[in-house]
Amino acid sequence: QFEDLSSTVRLQEEEQQVRPASLPAIPNPFPELCSPAGSPTLSPASLPQPADAHVRVTHIANSVFFSIQMGFLEILYISILVSQLCILTVKLWVYVLQIIKVFSEDGVGKVVEVPADMTARDVCQLLVYKSHCLDDNCWTLVEHHPLFGLERCLEDHELVVQVQACMPPESKFLFRKNYAKYEFFRNPLNFFPEQMVAWCQESNVTIPPSQLLQNFLNSSRCPEIQGFLYMKDTGRKSWKKLYMFLRRSGLYYSTKGMSKEPRHLQLLSDLEESNVFTVTTGRKMYNAPTDYQFCIKPSKSRTDVKELKMLCADDEQSRTCWMTAFRVLKYGMLLYQNYKIPHQRKSANPNFTTPVRSVSENSLVAMDFSGRTGRVIDNPEEAMSAAMEEGHNWRKRSQRMNALGNPSPLHPSSLNSVIHRTQLWFHGRIMREESHRMIMQQGQVDGLFLLRDSQSNPKAFVLTLCHHQKIRHFQILPHEEDGQIFFSLDDGSTKFADLIHLVEFYQLNRGVLPCKLKHPCTMVAL
Repeated sequence: QFEDLSSTVRLQEEEQQVRPASLPAIPNPFPELCSPAGSPTLSPASLPQPADAHVRVTHIANSVFFSIQMGFLEILYISILVSQLCILTVKLWVYVLQIIKVFSEDGVGKVVEVPADMTARDVCQLLVYKSHCLDDNCWTLVEHHPLFGLERCLEDHELVVQVQACMPPESKFLFRKNYAKYEFFRNPLNFFPEQMVAWCQESNVTIPPSQLLQNFLNSSRCPEIQGFLYMKDTGRKSWKKLYMFLRRSGLYYSTKGMSKEPRHLQLLSDLEESNVFTVTTGRKMYNAPTDYQFCIKPSKSRTDVKELKMLCADDEQSRTCWMTAFRVLKYGMLLYQNYKIPHQRKSANPNFTTPVRSVSENSLVAMDFSGRTGRVIDNPEEAMSAAMEEGHNWRKRSQRMNALGNPSPLHPSSLNSVIHRTQLWFHGRIMREESHRMIMQQGQVDGLFLLRDSQSNPKAFVLTLCHHQKIRHFQILPHEEDGQIFFSLDDGSTKFADLIHLVEFYQLNRGVLPCKLKHPCTMVAL
């Protein structure tokens, strides 16, 4: 018996000596769950030890249960790692570069790599930087659908990659100026006439511009736009004239005259899932009754013509009102934030964003440099006589140089006859219809202008100017005086040596024009 007892004790001591060396330490990912001592590893010492040899079976069962528990924890740990990896993959996907192609007005395209979260404003600023353009916050990306004859300007906050994913293969992006993108914030009454805004008719009072926009952007019960529109029948070439209402909930038309009763209103389109487009193909493609067409297209629709809602207004002001109200009611304060962001950046960095004033905008003084040092001429009569004398000497000097063999001012290769061709507002020999198209594409705001060669008079030029959403043309005729050619808009009353001086003058003075020249119609090659 004593021998059996001693052998049993000896076996227990050998087990305690051999077991720690035979069992390796296991890394514990959850010490607070499995280790009472909170240690980062699980050692055999941390496991419950059997009291004697009779409980060895219980010890083996505990070991098996512990192994199962550890396997479950390992599976849980791996699943957490996989979920974290999936989240990291989604975040990295946002920064994977996507390829888009943007075209300029001359048809030349440029491939741009952008991340998936890049907005239209960011893409425009990137193209402005690469093309060395003036960043005046008027550049925009245009979604162009040539098969349907539709196009629209992307909002600054829209993600370009998401818009491209919903475009058919033949559609493309255009890089273009749009001066009217936020013009309604500056002159809201020009975009929302009283007869088309419902609450203006009910109150019968003049609404201040700030209150007008405040009601459109902030009010829960915002005003509605109302009026007659032509609507094209689906699958037919015929059009119906219906009384329509544009509200925040959508575009409705009345099935009974001008009735606003809910039972007479039919929903035509939802604002949240649609975008408003301008029709660029004219009246022939859709047999429209007027030239002032626009279209409401579902955002996720690609090639289904039946889903297009073709509409037509009676005049340009009505069409502009409907399309502007569609944007304002759809996006609300988000549009105002897009409008204010450039101004906030400008105020934050005044030293870098303030444009340099041209010489013609600065206050000039008459100077006399006949002596050793220059002096300011304070007497107006003396200044006028000095200017006339300098002009007379300049004419004599130019005539003397022409007599010695220099090219005559009448010669086509002279500087005065070609220097204007380097300016962004000059577009050469384009037709009247082309100048109309360019003005309409860039916003039809007051003061938008371009210069072109005259088709009827090869020696003259034409100034195309937009005023009150109407495009007018003014002929610039040459006048000869003392062998020198001058250009004038008012039959010689005001003469200029070249077209650059003429444009600079009318940018500061209205003169015979209905308004000053403010925005040059520009085409930039990418």
